[in-house]
Amino acid sequence: MKLLASLLITAALAASAVSVFAQEAAPKAAAAKVAKPDLAKGEASYTAVCAACHGADGNSGTPANPKLAQQHPEYLVKQLQEFKSGKRANAVMSGMAATLSPDDMKNIAYWLSSKAAKPGFAKDKELVALGESIYRGGIAERQISACSGCHSPNGAGIPVQYPRLSGQHADYTAAQLTGFRDGVRKNALQMTQVAAKLNDREIKAVSDYIAGLR
Repeated sequence: MKLLASLLITAALAASAVSVFAQEAAPKAAAAKVAKPDLAKGEASYTAVCAACHGADGNSGTPANPKLAQQHPEYLVKQLQEFKSGKRANAVMSGMAATLSPDDMKNIAYWLSSKAAKPGFAKDKELVALGESIYRGGIAERQISACSGCHSPNGAGIPVQYPRLSGQHADYTAAQLTGFRDGVRKNALQMTQVAAKLNDREIKAVSDYIAGLR
C-alpha cells in the first residue's frame, strides 16, 4: 500500500512539473511563431503594388498621395488593415489592400519604415504663423488641442500611437483633415473631434506648416 501511495505521489508531482513546463513553454512557442518582417519581400511587394503612387522609396512625388517613408510600421499596418476591412474608406486603397496578406502588410510597413523620408517645405508665407500657432499651441478659446502634443514638436509622432507627419505633402494632410471634419474619414475618433473645430483656412495653414517640419 505504501509503495502504491508513493508511486501515485511521484506521478502527481511529475504531472505537475510537466504542466508547469508546458505553461512556461507556451509563450515562448507563441513568440517563436511570430515571424520577423522580411524586408526583401516587403520591397518586392511594395514595388509591385504601391510604388506607382507612393514613389520607389516611399517618397511620393504627387501631392495627393502621402509620403510613406520612415512612417511608423504599426501605423502603416493598421491603415492597410482598415482599408482592407472597409473601416477606412478609399476605393483605390481598398482594392490594393485587398490583395495583401497580414505578412505582406507587415513586410511592406517595416521596409517603408527603414527608408529615409525626404524633407518638405512650407509654401504659404501668409499662413505660416497661423499654422505654427495651431500646431504648437492649438486654439485654447475653442478647445482645439495642439498637434504637437500627439505628433511631437518636430512631427516625428509617437510610435504605435500617432503617425509621423514631418514633411508630409500639404495637399494630402489638408485632404485628411477635411475628411475627418466632414465625416468622410472615420477611423480615428480623436482626429474627428479635433478637425471638427477647424475651418478651411486653419486646415490649410497647419497643413502647410506640417509640410515644412523637420
